[in-house]
Amino acid sequence: MTAIRTATVSRKTNETDISITLAMDCAGAQAIQIDSGIGFLDHMYHALAKHSGWSLSLACKGDLHIDDHHTAEDTAIALGMAFKQALGEPRGIKRFGSAYAPLDEALSRAVVDISGRPHASIDLGLKREMIGTLSCEMIPHVMESFAQAAGITLHVDVLKGFNDHHRAESAFKALAVALKNAIERTGTNDVPSTKGVL
Repeated sequence: MTAIRTATVSRKTNETDISITLAMDCAGAQAIQIDSGIGFLDHMYHALAKHSGWSLSLACKGDLHIDDHHTAEDTAIALGMAFKQALGEPRGIKRFGSAYAPLDEALSRAVVDISGRPHASIDLGLKREMIGTLSCEMIPHVMESFAQAAGITLHVDVLKGFNDHHRAESAFKALAVALKNAIERTGTNDVPSTKGVL
């Protein structure tokens, strides 16, 4: 049986203290424990882990007495670092992944390239100022920060929907399925690039 891809990351700054353990390839035997201090962000990370087939433990003590920015951004950076570390050299994977995910009236599309070239184009079209205690402006920024730290190309678009909770959650679910597809093992040792390296 092929080994599960895992990583443990600790990231401490003057603003946040984060510990993450990530294990890919855990569908059917997942353990997910999220405590960022921001309820809706926990909800989004839980959906991301669940539909990616990950086991994920994430704990953050952040400066929420200031606002949500540092906690949201830094947890996404740390999660991207863990993703990149767990994946290792992008060899023997599909590399590309895409998915649509609905949530009631909302529909989102995510497209991923494990490219080694960080880029994110995120259009969620959120209209509320906050969902719970998470600023809506931080939701696309979380995806951008994850993509930068993970070293991936990421496009996420909400195609329709009027409920911002549904729009955000469908976006994270689409991202999860696209990531799951992109890191799926092919059974080869091939680097999926004409350059021979990613």
